[in-house]
Amino acid sequence: MFDPGQAYRCSPRVALRPEPFGALAYDFGTRRLSFLKTKLLVEVVRALEEQPDVHTTLDAAGVPEPERPSYLKALEGLAGNGTIEPR
Repeated sequence: MFDPGQAYRCSPRVALRPEPFGALAYDFGTRRLSFLKTKLLVEVVRALEEQPDVHTTLDAAGVPEPERPSYLKALEGLAGNGTIEPR
């Protein structure tokens, strides 16, 4: 279960490759490829490691309030496929 009140990190099995649209996330464990569709989402995923919870990470990255539900949904999907994980 994804809980934005908890601390997360990008999985150590995942490599992020910057792209003009955002990034490709490759999971070396499952060989799954995911797309991070915005540069701000990439910044959020990278910043998760440094923040106490997801909400604080969104604040620190400057995600506008009206866009937060879509970012939370994207992060929930990334948690579901193992790109990010609780820490």
